Amino acid sequence: MITFFETSLFFGVSISLIAYFIGVVIKRRVHLAILNPLLVAVVLVIIFINIFDIKYDTYNEGAKYLSYLLTPATVCLAVPLYEQLKLLRKNIKAVILGILSGILANILGIFFLSKLFGFTHELYVTLLPKSITTAIGMGVSSELGGIVTITVAAITITGILGNVIAEGVFKIFGIKEPVAKGLALGNSAHAVGTAKAMELGTIEGAMSSLAVAVAGLLTVLTASVFAQMM
Repeated sequence: MITFFETSLFFGVSISLIAYFIGVVIKRRVHLAILNPLLVAVVLVIIFINIFDIKYDTYNEGAKYLSYLLTPATVCLAVPLYEQLKLLRKNIKAVILGILSGILANILGIFFLSKLFGFTHELYVTLLPKSITTAIGMGVSSELGGIVTITVAAITITGILGNVIAEGVFKIFGIKEPVAKGLALGNSAHAVGTAKAMELGTIEGAMSSLAVAVAGLLTVLTASVFAQMM
């Protein structure tokens, strides 16, 4: 039977935005890191489409329009960086080394884990772009022959996890420098991590924005090389 949801063109967008709004409200009231609005939204959408027995393709037919905003949203991350250009020039060596080491850690981590668990080449290249923003990661995965839907899931989980545990990790390792915090979040948790960085401060947000852009670009340029390693 064709339901109302299946005939509504913007059903996917509507339910996604409503779920995210609920997540924002919950986070503001409860103040628990685990209740990240994006994570809450994902859970709510999954529950909703399962309760009403809605096919994923039906949901995605409307939700896909949100994907069109990913690229301009990523470009907008350059704004806070522009406001901190003096700080960037002052810490340029540390920034470059921090971003490069983060990229190597992300990619080599996937390589060794893929070897350890016996992943196929297809799954390996699917996970390679897990730490870069979705807009770029989808293209990298598709170009290398990966499974784009799994790549999106991996990127989402990576971002949410980084957002949730960031402050705890900083406390455990005694990381107090704003530049270091921003670079770490942008390098490891892409745009979702940048949202957390912006909560921590303007410097953290600017450095995280830089890390997202540069890490994404360098991953695009080097992913094909690392893909041949396995």
